[in-house]
Amino acid sequence: MPAKKDRVITANEESEDRQLDQTLRPKALREFVGQNKVKDNLTVFMAAAKKRKEPIEHVLLHGPPGIGKTTLAHIIAGEMRVNVRVTSGPAIERAGDLGAILTNLEDGDILFIDEIHRLHRTIEEVLYPAMEDYVLDIVVGKGPSARTLRLDLPKFTLVGATTRVHLLSSPLRDRFGTIYRLDFYEHDDIEKIIKRSADILKVKIDQEARSEVAKRARRTPRVANRLLKRVRDYAQVKSDGTVTSRVANEALSQLDIDHQGLDNIDRRILTTIIEKFGGGPVGLNTIAASISEDQSTLEEVYEPYLMQAGFLARTSRGRVVTESGYKHLGKEAPADLQGKLV
Repeated sequence: MPAKKDRVITANEESEDRQLDQTLRPKALREFVGQNKVKDNLTVFMAAAKKRKEPIEHVLLHGPPGIGKTTLAHIIAGEMRVNVRVTSGPAIERAGDLGAILTNLEDGDILFIDEIHRLHRTIEEVLYPAMEDYVLDIVVGKGPSARTLRLDLPKFTLVGATTRVHLLSSPLRDRFGTIYRLDFYEHDDIEKIIKRSADILKVKIDQEARSEVAKRARRTPRVANRLLKRVRDYAQVKSDGTVTSRVANEALSQLDIDHQGLDNIDRRILTTIIEKFGGGPVGLNTIAASISEDQSTLEEVYEPYLMQAGFLARTSRGRVVTESGYKHLGKEAPADLQGKLV
C-alpha cells in the first residue's frame, strides 16, 4: 500500500497547506506559540545584534516537519526588519544558482534554505567562504588557464532548516553561529494554536472541541491547522457552522483518525507487527514488505510518530510494539514483552 499523498495527518507540507500557512503564520515572535526556550534565546540573540547594528550570526533550525522552522525564519527577518529570500537544498542544482542568489542579496538580508541537508557537496564548498568571509569564489575558464575570481558579497545571514541534522556535513554545521532544535509541542500549546487559527479563520469552536482536535494533531501545528480546516468544513455542511465536541468527534472519526492521532495506516503497521510477527522484534525491511510499503517512507513518515507516542520501540534486533501500543489496539501484551524490548 503506497503512502498517501493526501494523508491528513502527515506533518510534511502538502499543496493545500501553502495558502493556509501564509494566512495563519505568525508575523512576530510574541505571536509564536510554544518553543519558549528557543524564543527566549532568539530574543536575546537578535537584541544584541541590533545594539551592535550588525546582522545576526548564521542560524540552523532543526526538528520534525511542520513545527515552525520556516515560520521562525520569516519572524527573524521581520524582527530584524530585513528582507528574506527563500529557497531549498534540492532547488540549488549548480554553483551558479547559488551565486545568483547570493549576489542579489543586500546587507543584513536573510537567505533561508529549507532542507539544507540536501545541498550537493559542491554547492557546500561554494557556501563556506560566503558564510565565513562574505566572498564568492568563481572559477573562470578550464584547464591550465583557469583562474579564480573573488567577488565581495553583502553581509547576509543564512538561516538553514532541516529535519535530518545528522545528514549535514560537519564543516557546514560548524559554520552556523547558533543551532536551535524545535521539539514537538505540548497539548496546551496546540490548543492555543488552534484557538488563534480559529480566530483568524473566523471559525466558532468551543473549548472541548479544541481539545479534541489537539489530541489528534500529533503535537504538530501544521497537522492541527489542517484538522481545524477539515472540522470547519464538516461543521458548515453537517451542522450550523459551530464546531462543538460532537461535531469535531464526528468529523475526525469520518477521517479515520483516532483519539491519539493515528490513522488506518499507523494502526495497520502496529497490527501487522503483532499478528504476523508476535509483536516483534522484526526488521524494517520485513515490515515494509508485509504492508507493501517503501522502507524509507515507513522509516521517515510513519515510524517517527509511533515511536514518539510510545507505541513502537526500536531495539538492536528490530521494531517491537510496546505495552501502550497493545493497549491502544485493545490487545493484551505478551508476558515476555519486557525481554523483547531489551
